[in-house]
Amino acid sequence: MFCPKCGTADQLPETYCRQCGIFLPDLGKKSKTRTSPEEHVKVNTVFSSMTIVTCFTLAILLYAMLGFRENTHPLIYVTAGLLLAMGIWHTQTLWRSLLLRKHFRKNKVRQDNALESKVATDKLLEQPDFDNIVPASVTDRTTKHLSDSKIRSSQAKQ
Repeated sequence: MFCPKCGTADQLPETYCRQCGIFLPDLGKKSKTRTSPEEHVKVNTVFSSMTIVTCFTLAILLYAMLGFRENTHPLIYVTAGLLLAMGIWHTQTLWRSLLLRKHFRKNKVRQDNALESKVATDKLLEQPDFDNIVPASVTDRTTKHLSDSKIRSSQAKQ
């Protein structure tokens, strides 16, 4: 492999050039595949659900075990409150992710219906008749005749 910056030969991919120090990527490797928005929403749904369960469980355990006692530090209440706020935030995130999943499903159904309707219109069209083709234009293939008539008229004038 040659360095694209300085041209030094015999370089290894995924290393740095020995001459100029530029990073030499391996161009033979496949690039990362892009994930679809549907997959992102699916992952968001799973992580939001796990976060909701964890936040509310920890907040309830903090209040049940350490809360409302005589010597409870105020930081326990603050931590439990923050856990509740995080749980509520992720609840609305989960709700929005579910709405997005519903939206993606509707779009997929619309696309499927559009494809089905295209197939149905193909059945309604007549088969083409290639035996009786009409020229594209009235002047199609007449230019030759016009040039021939100009030559004839100029010869007649002489």
